[in-house]
Amino acid sequence: MSMARSFNNWIKYRLTVSELGRMNARELSDLGINREDIRRVARKAAF
Repeated sequence: MSMARSFNNWIKYRLTVSELGRMNARELSDLGINREDIRRVARKAAF
C-alpha cells in the first residue's frame, strides 16, 4: 500500500472517530452503535 493511500486512510479514520465522538448516545443508538464501537466502526470505514 502506498504511503499516500495509508495517510488518506488514517485521515478518514480520524475524521470518522471525531464525527462519531461528537454525537450523543441517542444519535449513536439511532445508527445502531454505541460509544465503545466508534473505533471499530471507523476502522471498518477507513480500511
